[in-house]
Amino acid sequence: MRYCIILICLIFSVTAFAQQKPAQDKLIQFSGIITDIDSSNVIPYVTITNLSARSKRVGADYRGYFTFIVNPGDTILFTAIGYKKFSTVIPESTPDSKYTIMVKLKANVIDLPSVRVFPWATTEEFTREFLSMKLADDDMAIAKKNLSRSSIDGMIQTLPRDGQEIGSQNYRYNFDRMINKNMVQTNPLLNPFAWGKLMQQIFDGDKSRTN
Repeated sequence: MRYCIILICLIFSVTAFAQQKPAQDKLIQFSGIITDIDSSNVIPYVTITNLSARSKRVGADYRGYFTFIVNPGDTILFTAIGYKKFSTVIPESTPDSKYTIMVKLKANVIDLPSVRVFPWATTEEFTREFLSMKLADDDMAIAKKNLSRSSIDGMIQTLPRDGQEIGSQNYRYNFDRMINKNMVQTNPLLNPFAWGKLMQQIFDGDKSRTN
Protein backbone atom coordinates (compact mmCIF):
# COMPACT_ATOMS: atom_id res chain seq x y z
CA MET A 1 0.00 0.00 0.00
CA ARG A 2 2.85 2.32 0.85
CA TYR A 3 4.49 1.74 -2.53
CA CYS A 4 1.22 2.49 -4.30
CA ILE A 5 0.91 5.86 -2.56
CA ILE A 6 4.52 6.75 -3.40
CA LEU A 7 3.98 5.75 -7.02
CA ILE A 8 0.82 7.87 -7.27
CA CYS A 9 2.66 10.91 -5.80
CA LEU A 10 5.51 10.46 -8.30
CA ILE A 11 3.03 10.30 -11.16
CA PHE A 12 1.35 13.55 -10.03
CA SER A 13 4.72 15.26 -9.58
CA VAL A 14 5.92 14.28 -13.04
CA THR A 15 2.61 15.44 -14.51
CA ALA A 16 2.80 18.81 -12.77
CA PHE A 17 6.43 19.25 -13.81
CA ALA A 18 5.54 18.39 -17.39
CA GLN A 19 2.79 21.01 -17.34
CA GLN A 20 5.09 23.73 -15.96
CA LYS A 21 8.10 22.99 -18.12
CA PRO A 22 6.71 24.38 -21.40
CA ALA A 23 5.88 27.68 -19.72
CA GLN A 24 9.39 27.97 -18.28
CA ASP A 25 11.06 27.01 -21.52
CA LYS A 26 9.07 29.52 -23.56
CA LEU A 27 11.29 32.38 -24.76
CA ILE A 28 10.03 35.87 -25.52
CA GLN A 29 11.77 38.68 -27.38
CA PHE A 30 11.31 41.65 -25.03
CA SER A 31 11.77 45.03 -26.76
CA GLY A 32 10.88 48.64 -26.14
CA ILE A 33 11.91 52.29 -25.92
CA ILE A 34 12.59 54.23 -22.73
CA THR A 35 11.45 57.87 -22.55
CA ASP A 36 10.95 60.62 -19.99
CA ILE A 37 7.42 60.73 -18.63
CA ASP A 38 7.32 64.55 -18.66
CA SER A 39 9.09 65.53 -21.88
CA SER A 40 8.81 62.30 -23.92
CA ASN A 41 12.54 62.55 -24.71
CA VAL A 42 14.40 59.26 -25.00
CA ILE A 43 16.66 58.28 -22.10
CA PRO A 44 19.86 56.60 -23.34
CA TYR A 45 21.97 53.91 -21.69
CA VAL A 46 19.43 52.78 -19.08
CA THR A 47 20.41 49.70 -17.07
CA ILE A 48 17.87 46.86 -17.38
CA THR A 49 18.04 44.03 -14.84
CA ASN A 50 16.18 40.72 -15.05
CA LEU A 51 15.58 39.98 -11.37
CA SER A 52 14.19 36.53 -12.20
CA ALA A 53 17.28 35.40 -14.14
CA ARG A 54 20.05 35.85 -11.57
CA SER A 55 19.98 39.64 -12.01
CA LYS A 56 21.12 39.47 -15.61
CA ARG A 57 21.79 43.00 -16.87
CA VAL A 58 21.56 44.58 -20.30
CA GLY A 59 21.70 48.21 -21.40
CA ALA A 60 19.65 50.38 -23.69
CA ASP A 61 21.42 52.11 -26.56
CA TYR A 62 21.79 55.87 -27.15
CA ARG A 63 18.28 55.98 -28.66
CA GLY A 64 16.71 54.44 -25.56
CA TYR A 65 15.98 51.19 -27.43
CA PHE A 66 16.49 47.73 -25.92
CA THR A 67 15.78 44.13 -26.86
CA PHE A 68 16.69 40.83 -25.21
CA ILE A 69 15.31 37.36 -24.40
CA VAL A 70 13.12 36.76 -21.32
CA ASN A 71 10.73 34.16 -19.97
CA PRO A 72 7.08 34.64 -19.06
CA GLY A 73 6.70 35.91 -15.49
CA ASP A 74 10.16 37.49 -15.30
CA THR A 75 10.47 40.71 -13.31
CA ILE A 76 12.37 43.44 -15.16
CA LEU A 77 13.87 46.47 -13.37
CA PHE A 78 14.85 49.72 -15.12
CA THR A 79 17.34 52.06 -13.42
CA ALA A 80 19.02 55.27 -14.55
CA ILE A 81 20.87 58.07 -12.79
CA GLY A 82 18.51 60.91 -12.00
CA TYR A 83 15.34 58.83 -12.50
CA LYS A 84 13.16 56.75 -10.23
CA LYS A 85 13.27 52.96 -10.54
CA PHE A 86 10.63 51.23 -12.63
CA SER A 87 9.78 47.53 -12.69
CA THR A 88 7.45 45.45 -14.81
CA VAL A 89 6.48 41.76 -15.08
CA ILE A 90 6.40 39.86 -18.34
CA PRO A 91 2.83 38.51 -18.79
CA GLU A 92 2.37 34.77 -18.46
CA SER A 93 -0.16 34.60 -21.26
CA THR A 94 1.74 36.13 -24.14
CA PRO A 95 0.09 35.12 -27.43
CA ASP A 96 3.29 35.18 -29.49
CA SER A 97 7.01 35.14 -28.88
CA LYS A 98 7.36 38.94 -28.89
CA TYR A 99 6.48 41.50 -26.23
CA THR A 100 6.90 45.24 -26.76
CA ILE A 101 6.55 47.97 -24.15
CA MET A 102 6.96 51.74 -23.89
CA VAL A 103 8.81 52.48 -20.65
CA LYS A 104 8.37 55.95 -19.10
CA LEU A 105 10.71 56.96 -16.29
CA LYS A 106 10.05 59.85 -13.93
CA ALA A 107 12.84 62.20 -12.93
CA ASN A 108 13.99 61.87 -9.35
CA VAL A 109 14.49 65.40 -8.00
CA ILE A 110 16.60 65.53 -4.85
CA ASP A 111 16.81 68.78 -2.88
CA LEU A 112 20.20 68.98 -1.20
CA PRO A 113 20.63 71.10 1.93
CA SER A 114 22.45 74.37 1.47
CA VAL A 115 26.12 74.45 2.41
CA ARG A 116 28.04 77.57 3.40
CA VAL A 117 31.73 77.49 2.61
CA PHE A 118 34.04 79.65 4.72
CA PRO A 119 37.65 80.50 3.77
CA TRP A 120 38.90 79.80 7.29
CA ALA A 121 39.84 76.34 8.44
CA THR A 122 39.63 76.98 12.20
CA THR A 123 37.98 79.39 14.60
CA GLU A 124 41.36 80.80 15.63
CA GLU A 125 42.17 81.65 12.02
CA PHE A 126 38.82 83.38 11.63
CA THR A 127 39.39 85.41 14.81
CA ARG A 128 42.84 86.50 13.64
CA GLU A 129 41.54 87.55 10.22
CA PHE A 130 38.56 89.33 11.75
CA LEU A 131 40.70 91.38 14.13
CA SER A 132 43.08 92.42 11.33
CA MET A 133 40.29 93.18 8.88
CA LYS A 134 39.96 96.75 7.61
CA LEU A 135 36.37 97.95 7.65
CA ALA A 136 35.00 99.40 4.46
CA ASP A 137 33.98 103.05 4.20
CA ASP A 138 30.36 104.04 4.67
CA ASP A 139 28.23 105.47 1.84
CA MET A 140 29.08 109.11 2.66
CA ALA A 141 32.82 108.43 2.63
CA ILE A 142 32.56 106.54 -0.65
CA ALA A 143 30.56 109.40 -2.23
CA LYS A 144 33.10 112.02 -1.10
CA LYS A 145 35.93 109.91 -2.45
CA ASN A 146 34.22 109.48 -5.83
CA LEU A 147 33.54 113.26 -6.08
CA SER A 148 37.05 114.34 -5.16
CA ARG A 149 39.15 116.35 -7.62
CA SER A 150 41.65 113.58 -8.17
CA SER A 151 38.91 111.02 -8.84
CA ILE A 152 37.16 113.32 -11.35
CA ASP A 153 40.47 114.11 -13.12
CA GLY A 154 41.19 110.41 -13.41
CA MET A 155 37.76 109.72 -14.89
CA ILE A 156 38.21 112.57 -17.38
CA GLN A 157 41.44 110.99 -18.58
CA THR A 158 40.09 107.44 -18.83
CA LEU A 159 36.34 107.61 -19.52
CA PRO A 160 35.31 107.87 -23.20
CA ARG A 161 33.28 110.84 -24.40
CA ASP A 162 29.52 110.47 -24.61
CA GLY A 163 27.31 111.42 -27.55
CA GLN A 164 26.42 114.87 -26.23
CA GLU A 165 30.05 115.82 -25.73
CA ILE A 166 31.04 114.61 -29.20
CA GLY A 167 28.13 116.50 -30.78
CA SER A 168 29.01 119.71 -28.94
CA GLN A 169 32.65 119.47 -30.01
CA ASN A 170 31.69 118.88 -33.64
CA TYR A 171 29.33 121.86 -33.56
CA ARG A 172 32.09 124.10 -32.13
CA TYR A 173 34.58 122.85 -34.73
CA ASN A 174 32.21 123.54 -37.63
CA PHE A 175 31.39 127.00 -36.27
CA ASP A 176 35.07 127.95 -35.94
CA ARG A 177 35.80 126.69 -39.44
CA MET A 178 32.93 128.75 -40.87
CA ILE A 179 34.20 131.91 -39.15
CA ASN A 180 37.75 131.38 -40.40
CA LYS A 181 36.47 130.82 -43.93
CA ASN A 182 34.50 134.12 -43.89
CA MET A 183 37.53 136.00 -42.56
CA VAL A 184 39.68 134.68 -45.43
CA GLN A 185 37.08 135.77 -47.97
CA THR A 186 36.46 139.31 -46.48
CA ASN A 187 39.95 140.36 -45.31
CA PRO A 188 41.95 141.63 -48.35
CA LEU A 189 45.23 141.23 -46.50
CA LEU A 190 44.69 137.50 -46.43
CA ASN A 191 43.80 137.33 -50.15
CA PRO A 192 46.82 136.99 -52.52
CA PHE A 193 44.80 138.39 -55.45
CA ALA A 194 44.06 141.54 -53.41
CA TRP A 195 47.79 141.93 -52.77
CA GLY A 196 48.46 141.71 -56.50
CA LYS A 197 45.78 144.28 -57.27
CA LEU A 198 47.24 146.63 -54.62
CA MET A 199 50.73 146.35 -56.06
CA GLN A 200 49.37 147.05 -59.53
CA GLN A 201 47.65 150.20 -58.22
CA ILE A 202 50.90 151.36 -56.61
CA PHE A 203 52.84 150.89 -59.88
CA ASP A 204 50.18 152.74 -61.87
CA GLY A 205 50.33 155.62 -59.37
CA ASP A 206 54.11 155.90 -59.74
CA LYS A 207 53.78 156.03 -63.55
CA SER A 208 51.21 158.86 -63.33
CA ARG A 209 53.55 160.93 -61.14
CA THR A 210 56.49 160.56 -63.58
CA ASN A 211 54.37 161.70 -66.52
